[in-house]
Amino acid sequence: MDISVIICTFNRRKNLEECVAHVMAQRSLQGRAWEIVLVDNNSTDGTREAVRKLEERYGSRIRYVFEGNQGLSHARNRGIRATDSRYVAFIDDDILVAPDWLGAIVEAFETTGADAVGGCIHVQSPTPLPAWILPEMYGFLGHRDFGPEPFFMDGVTQFPFGGNMAFSRRMIDRVGLFDTRMGRKGTGLRREELFKGEETDYFQRIVSEGGRIYYEPRAAVHHKILPHQLRKAFFRTLHFNAGYQKGVLDPDDYGRRVLGVPAFIFRQTLRAAARYVYQLAAMGPSRAFRQQMTVGYFVGMIFGYRDRARNRNALRAAAPDAGKDDGS
Repeated sequence: MDISVIICTFNRRKNLEECVAHVMAQRSLQGRAWEIVLVDNNSTDGTREAVRKLEERYGSRIRYVFEGNQGLSHARNRGIRATDSRYVAFIDDDILVAPDWLGAIVEAFETTGADAVGGCIHVQSPTPLPAWILPEMYGFLGHRDFGPEPFFMDGVTQFPFGGNMAFSRRMIDRVGLFDTRMGRKGTGLRREELFKGEETDYFQRIVSEGGRIYYEPRAAVHHKILPHQLRKAFFRTLHFNAGYQKGVLDPDDYGRRVLGVPAFIFRQTLRAAARYVYQLAAMGPSRAFRQQMTVGYFVGMIFGYRDRARNRNALRAAAPDAGKDDGS
């Protein structure tokens, strides 16, 4: 197999028909062996039956795989293990790809020698975006566009988003699989369901191995925004969770701490809160909401570092001789 398209899904059977139809309408793949692998991540909405109908319509081009461990990283890893293709491409189940998307990805790999390829993602909203969603916030909805010219990305400040990314098998074999401590779990707004960062981590690992990441604008897709993603609660939760994840997973230790939280985090939180109050008075709630999200990030860090300290203390209580006191 030249390339496998992996689509991970959880309780979104209604998205699958349109998503798969756009992939099946690909052009510029003459003579290529390719497939679609649908990874069902514990769905309870009849996803298996929906995929069976797609199998009947499209034949062996469609493969169904089940992953019982909840989480996007688990599902992506299952898709990787289920394939032996030279290249592996990922899209989400709410993505609609352009007709030349897959051909552009394969061509980019073969003409540049890249280890990873990503293209642009444009958002497709069912309603006009609210005024408080500023252009600088579109990325939180999955938007990614570095312009019309292809180039090699640095993998740190420039990297693809998970809704449109592909990897060579040789690089996967070198860096391994996605970190299952990261990545969305489920579809709700609870803390543990909106952890992210697994894609950033993966591209940083590629760069650390000397890999090259290529931006190919012809590999374009559209991301269908869901109604709950246009609510402030979604943005607040994303940022609180990002901060919490940073704190609870941070491997570093710091000097002065309060309740396990580095003292400087409290200072940063207060400064962020002061900026929010100023912006709220000067510019109004719509313009100030972005700063409110930043405050939420620091508050999440406080809870994350606190829980990290509690977890360490619980381990030490169970094994008193393990490690030094963490000073919390």
